[in-house]
Amino acid sequence: MPVYEYYCEHCDRRFEALRPMSQSNAAMTCPRCATPDARRLVSVFAAVSRDNGGSRLVAGGGSPGCGSCGGGSCATCGH
Repeated sequence: MPVYEYYCEHCDRRFEALRPMSQSNAAMTCPRCATPDARRLVSVFAAVSRDNGGSRLVAGGGSPGCGSCGGGSCATCGH
């Protein structure tokens, strides 16, 4: 199952949810304020692999500090 990012306008919080693709656009309840209409965000992707020399290669739209997770248990960057 993919991880989707959501934003709650009521309490100004970003959060992630592990959901089936079939439910990605379904209504989502904010875990902080319980508002039932958080909206899904467009997420950047990240792919990590190693080249033949053992160097780490990172591809995607994020920066080393990520910043897209809003600072709470980000499954992508670990912040």
